[in-house]
Amino acid sequence: MSLRTTPSQTVGPFFSIGADWMNSDQLAGPGVSGEPVTIQGRVFDGDGQPVPDALLEIWQANAHGKYAHPEDTQDKPVEEGFRGFGRIPIDAEGEFHFSTIKPGRVPGPDDALQAPHIVVSVFARGLLKRLVTRIYFPDEPANAEDFLLKMVEPARRETLIAKKKQGQDGRLEWNVILQGAGETVFFDC
Repeated sequence: MSLRTTPSQTVGPFFSIGADWMNSDQLAGPGVSGEPVTIQGRVFDGDGQPVPDALLEIWQANAHGKYAHPEDTQDKPVEEGFRGFGRIPIDAEGEFHFSTIKPGRVPGPDDALQAPHIVVSVFARGLLKRLVTRIYFPDEPANAEDFLLKMVEPARRETLIAKKKQGQDGRLEWNVILQGAGETVFFDC
């Protein structure tokens, strides 16, 4: 018997074969209620270089604050055409974009309402497990009372809050920095 090293568990070339069919950058179809928003950005490594082969997985509630998932048992409507889930591959320049609606507030610990947010999982080469973060919305009064944002030191909160694109209503910019200066806040899940 010989002992040989085995491959690591990082994302490999097979990943796109098994996941491509789930790619979608439209989380809310036509006629779904809520404020339309398009979020665009880039994924950068610790050296500030774009990561061309990452994947973002997006989860969010609808405008009423309900997830389109059977485990969300709140007595709130789920509209036909609202997916609330998407997988967005990153292009060769490290760029991504997706269109959705601004989510409603969902209950958090002790049923306190959380600020509107989108949950993002980041998958990329070299990562042994996904990174989990959130996108919050600029000028949102509820950000000041969100339990999770309050746990993040004030200087780092800006990595979680999208920025308005100048002169482009409904378009926000939010970047992922995997490590180093300006690293995005990631959560242990």
